[in-house]
Amino acid sequence: MSEPLLESKKPPPEAAEEASAELEEILCDTTLSWWLRFRKAIGIELKYLFRLAGPAIIVYVLNNVISMSTQIFCGHLGNLELAASSLGNNGIQLLAYGLMLGMGSAVETLCGQAYGAHKYEMLGVYMQRSTVLLMATGLPLMIVYLFSKQLLLLLGESERVASAAALFVYGLIPQIFAYAANFPIQKFLQAQSIVNPSAYISVGTLVLHIFLTWLALFVFGWGLLGAALVLSVSWWIIVVAQFVYIVTSERCKATWSGFSWMAFTGLWDFFKLSAASAVMLCLETWYFQVLVLIAGLLPDPEIALDSLAVW
Repeated sequence: MSEPLLESKKPPPEAAEEASAELEEILCDTTLSWWLRFRKAIGIELKYLFRLAGPAIIVYVLNNVISMSTQIFCGHLGNLELAASSLGNNGIQLLAYGLMLGMGSAVETLCGQAYGAHKYEMLGVYMQRSTVLLMATGLPLMIVYLFSKQLLLLLGESERVASAAALFVYGLIPQIFAYAANFPIQKFLQAQSIVNPSAYISVGTLVLHIFLTWLALFVFGWGLLGAALVLSVSWWIIVVAQFVYIVTSERCKATWSGFSWMAFTGLWDFFKLSAASAVMLCLETWYFQVLVLIAGLLPDPEIALDSLAVW
């Protein structure tokens, strides 16, 4: 009866805790001058900052390069294909990207708080809860994708470009739900200072994506739809690989205890927090989306959109 109801799970010490102890030791060393202590402290902070931020930067850069490489391949098919992929990627897809990234960022705050409070099992619950909410958000976004041609025509885009862009956007529908799973997973890992695996996965996926896109376009001749489907598949590869790491890694043993019904509770409160987070980040990504849509209204939309794709 004296045993605790819940076993305390303690993950191995992280780099941030080691840095904190090292910093405290240096700052409390009165045998050193204040200038020398300051220099050493700055060096330690920068070392651990780059250790954590470097791989995270690589992840975001390579994820953008994956989409960029698809546009580059489409550009080899012709001006219309490049314009369509530019309008689809930057005019329509950014809607989902900004919304999903913004709403998924709420997990970063909650997971960070839970990890700091040593409530490690809640990290997995927050990740699942965010995934459920983002998957539900993906349903109305899917409807927007399905009617993208009508929406683009309503906004004044040319029939030729709107039709080609809509074909590309149809292939990006699975990518919506990859976003819904990817962003909570990334924030879940980053809250534990686990960043290197995501970077390795992004590098491997980029290489595979380039090969698969080449096959789809120049061997099988699947055109815009094939290019977009390969892009969606590549994002799902990232999601699956990261989830496999979470399930199998010892570093996530304390924070991932399996699927839980708690993921379906407190969704309204979680939605309010996610919506507030989404507003801040969406405004940063949607301004470029508006620029792309306006470029499609110019007298020669194909050339204008091609220019934005190169830029």
